[in-house]
Amino acid sequence: MEMNNLFGGIYNNKTVFITGNTGFKGSWLALWLQKLGAEIIGYSIDLVSSPSHFPLLNLKYKTYFYDILDKRSLEKIFLKHKPEIVFHLAARSLVRESYRNPVETYKVNVTGTLNVFEAARKCGSVKAIVNITTDKVYENLERNISYKEGDPLGGYDMYSSSKACSEIMSASYRRFFFPDHKILLATARAGNAIGGGDWADDRLIPDLMKAVSKKRKISVRNPESIRPWQHVLEPLSGYLLLGQNLIEGKNEVARPWNFGPEEDGCITVSDVLARMKKYWNRVGFRNTKEKNKLHEAGILKLDISDAKNKIKWNPVWNIDRALEKTACWYRNYYENKKIFSVDNIAEYVDDAHRKNLIWTK
Repeated sequence: MEMNNLFGGIYNNKTVFITGNTGFKGSWLALWLQKLGAEIIGYSIDLVSSPSHFPLLNLKYKTYFYDILDKRSLEKIFLKHKPEIVFHLAARSLVRESYRNPVETYKVNVTGTLNVFEAARKCGSVKAIVNITTDKVYENLERNISYKEGDPLGGYDMYSSSKACSEIMSASYRRFFFPDHKILLATARAGNAIGGGDWADDRLIPDLMKAVSKKRKISVRNPESIRPWQHVLEPLSGYLLLGQNLIEGKNEVARPWNFGPEEDGCITVSDVLARMKKYWNRVGFRNTKEKNKLHEAGILKLDISDAKNKIKWNPVWNIDRALEKTACWYRNYYENKKIFSVDNIAEYVDDAHRKNLIWTK
């Protein structure tokens, strides 16, 4: 089907501002938006890894390499390009790194978000903002429950708590600065996104793929930890559907939303690794006990019933399909130097269309 017609054709010829566009999710989002016909403006401090998905895609759109804390440059670029919608993904996003650099984590995740909101408020063209936070914003009770959007916010580590602050700040902006709904602001809390093109440090799949490429085994810290695993295209379809609803002026959508897998996608780290080995037999791993262990949540699940019932978003690929696509992407990259991101989006869209999902009509 024609990509331009997805999401009601709302992104065709729209100017879209993406912060963190050189990151894992940001690069995939920019790729999809370009296929939807959007005019993209990227804003990112640097490439997050080497190799990196962003340069591999070789997309032709304007990216400004500035710090999100550079308020003056950010506002100047907003005024120059006058975007209609903002996807804010720029963040310090690693839990363990946030323990080592708490001040920088808070600066980027809180003050950086504040700068984006202010730039959007002042430029006069922005109609919608989708602020990407995390599934870790909830006060984690370490129970076998799925968190809903109305559950208490919290955060043991600096990353989680800084993102909870970003959620609170978003609510404040909705109430005080945007009560007239001239700008509609939603937040998105997604599960653990996997897929090709992620080489960030200290993440399970990237660490695993880098180890495979060097014919090594990965050391696994927390094999029994449970997470809501999903292919990166799942939350991105949620972000894009949110954006569509906001641009269309649906005030009730300006609120927090969970985007995660069905219950069968909430599995342990060891189960993820065993299934990955099925799709690429070079995968190897061993469990290790870490000295001076930093706290990481043992169990985390999301309740996605609001997204399913109220904006008609649904997951497309189950956990096995997501892991298969992820393993195949890296295998093709390392063995054949081929990039299958465009193909993945096309397959995902076709599968969503077969499921008759609302954003494909």
